[in-house]
Amino acid sequence: MAPADSRTSGLEDVTKERALPAIARVPTGVAAFVGRTLKGPVNRPVAVSSFSDFQHIFGGLWQPSPVSYAVDHFFENGGRRAFVVRIANGAHPPTITLPAGNSNLRLIGVNPGSREFLRASVDYDGIPEADVDTFNLVLQRVRSAGSELIEDQEIFRRLSVLSDSNQYVSHALLDSQLARVLGPVPIKRPERSAMGGSRSAIGYAVSNPDGDDGAPLTDYDVIGSALDGTGMFALQATPGFNLLCIPPLAREQDVGLSTLLVAAKLCRERLAILVVDPPSTWISARTALESLREWPFRSDNAVMYFPRVQSFDRLRGRAETFASCGAAAGMIARSDEVSPVWSALESEESFLRPGLRPAAVVSDLERVKLAKAGVNTLVSSRSNVRQGLSPRTLAAGGVGASDWKYLSARRLALFIASSIERGTRWVLMEPNIPSTWERARALCDAFLESLAQQGAFIGTLPDESHFAIADDRVNTEKTVAEGKFNLLYGFATSKPGEFDTWMVTHHPGSSRVRPVSVNRLATSKHRVEWEIETAILRS
Repeated sequence: MAPADSRTSGLEDVTKERALPAIARVPTGVAAFVGRTLKGPVNRPVAVSSFSDFQHIFGGLWQPSPVSYAVDHFFENGGRRAFVVRIANGAHPPTITLPAGNSNLRLIGVNPGSREFLRASVDYDGIPEADVDTFNLVLQRVRSAGSELIEDQEIFRRLSVLSDSNQYVSHALLDSQLARVLGPVPIKRPERSAMGGSRSAIGYAVSNPDGDDGAPLTDYDVIGSALDGTGMFALQATPGFNLLCIPPLAREQDVGLSTLLVAAKLCRERLAILVVDPPSTWISARTALESLREWPFRSDNAVMYFPRVQSFDRLRGRAETFASCGAAAGMIARSDEVSPVWSALESEESFLRPGLRPAAVVSDLERVKLAKAGVNTLVSSRSNVRQGLSPRTLAAGGVGASDWKYLSARRLALFIASSIERGTRWVLMEPNIPSTWERARALCDAFLESLAQQGAFIGTLPDESHFAIADDRVNTEKTVAEGKFNLLYGFATSKPGEFDTWMVTHHPGSSRVRPVSVNRLATSKHRVEWEIETAILRS
């Protein structure tokens, strides 16, 4: 962002005239799944819009993969868009051996697993006879061993075994999504592939049966590394998600507390909600209520739906019990299509779809008790109990009061924060001057006003329901000198004039939005300026 100075007066007139689009509402109900899959890229988020997409990329249902069933339940229960991150523990990709005189050119797959079926073909078509170091290479991924159903294909022309060539095979395959060179490159180019049989006019060298699926996941694998972008931190590369699902590590092994804590922190940073599975030992409402007394994990960025779900397992041919996060995320996503995120009412979409049913019976009285403890109940039909059962976050049952015990209020705050942060990034391309600040403030105010008119906030007057500030009270000389732009806004979700207040900070290379501490009992229409100056700027 360019600093302000006396020479920017002319720019002010230009920026005033430049029209900017209104702040767009970010999509909601976008889920992210992290876990072990049969195949696919590792530590890279991949967008899927159906279970068919998941089958094509990640191999579909697999018994050692709870996440595969969770994704299936998500789409079956109404979800429409998701990101999937495959995690592997010690898995190895298959190799391909291409004869090259007395040596071999060895390739190794990019993606690990025993179901990664690759093949390669070498030819010299279009290459002059004098170019004895050059060859063409075709790489393919096929559906299964011996199959002619090609899922992906890459063609590399005029590769060379000479290290000083700009088409050196080791360097060229760094752009491949299928394979890399393994070990040293032979002196001679690989031999032309033998002609195929009756099913193929081209000869192929198929991958060796040395791919390995690895061991079951550990919490360490799922957590990964923020620095390397592995594990759940691979989601840092996504444009945005709202719901995070980390199903059990295995059918009989829940994720650990360490994973939940790190995931909740990641969700807080990414303005998302963690959908937590009830532990496998909670087989009844009674055991759940007893265990909740010592439940160690509480977060206003997390939600739990009890009990787990029963569904027909197509691989085992019988009904099985599965983690509930995928079904719950799908239900939330489906509800978003008919009700706004701030709606606290139980809609017609707040029930499990046919094919999924609660794994335990929960009475109406137990539903109420679970809700007070911060746990929501999955139901497959309407209950007679209506009052006080708006979905809760896992902060509701914790010690002390929480501003975000209701899921609707928390999701509204995260939705607004994400929308405003994304919708004001354009300031980084503009001069850091008061006219830019005012345009950003006006867009933010218009966005909040549109939500207020739809009933998102408490209060009949604008000054009671929301505010937006971006003048020199939050953009000081020091702020401008550091290349930063601050936008402060607040909205009322409990009482008129009592604002939940957030600060958006844009800086070259990064943007950040965070809640700020304000004494809302003192904040009112007439004292908001004093409140900001004393409680925020001083800190």
